[in-house]
Amino acid sequence: METPSLTAAPGPSAAPRVAPARPPVLHRFANPGRFLRATGRLLPWLGGAAILVLAIGLPWALFLSPPDWQQGETVRLLYIHVPMAWLAMGGYAGLALLSVASLVWRHPLADLAARELSPVGALACFLCLVTGSLWGKPMWGTWWVWDARLTSVLVLFFLWLGHAALVRAFDAPERGARAGAILALLGALNLPVVKFSVDWWNTLHQPASVARLGAPGLHVGMLYPLLVCALGFTLAFAALVLARTRAAVMERRIRALQLAAARRLDRPEVSPGSAAA
Repeated sequence: METPSLTAAPGPSAAPRVAPARPPVLHRFANPGRFLRATGRLLPWLGGAAILVLAIGLPWALFLSPPDWQQGETVRLLYIHVPMAWLAMGGYAGLALLSVASLVWRHPLADLAARELSPVGALACFLCLVTGSLWGKPMWGTWWVWDARLTSVLVLFFLWLGHAALVRAFDAPERGARAGAILALLGALNLPVVKFSVDWWNTLHQPASVARLGAPGLHVGMLYPLLVCALGFTLAFAALVLARTRAAVMERRIRALQLAAARRLDRPEVSPGSAAA
């Protein structure tokens, strides 16, 4: 049996025949309609799960968990502070991945998702800074210190704000998306500084108590509600970003339909008689 060849037989009208390439998995949800259908089914479950988990985790953390033997009742701020810090860093890592997808693969939804992610990430980082400041006053005797951890998180907050402003600063959305993607990739260099600042420098901020080698430094009575709260806030974060991205996709589709309708109205009608002439 002869193997089929991609090259046609020689001849004046012969042309190479190439089998069409299958679309990559990354672009499976590039179609706006497919994205809206898939996320429309996912979003109610995601939002409902976030509400359910937070309804369990927040009362458990704020009212039922034991106070810390050193920090007392002030430790309850950490049930919000720590998840917000994780989301601020993890969300920015996701922003960097979306930027890679935008710059390398030109994924059409990566720009929209990054645009809608940055305000939510900035909110998480802001809540991290505020709750950390409220915790630092009774623990350290001051609202703020310019140590490595706090300063690098403040830089992360400015990076979130900078991306949110930069992608909206251009009349051409493509230029804003490209500039924001470059900023996000450069800002990702700050993530290791935030993570390892307490190990690299002598800072006032306490070292990691949960994500560390060996046993966590928290009692299980505080560790379990912290993890439940972190899961609930993560689900809420994802649901909010997904809802904003869906709204942005629908807004873009509506604008495209309005532009097409306006072009049809501006096009002069040609009568059959003038066409025949």
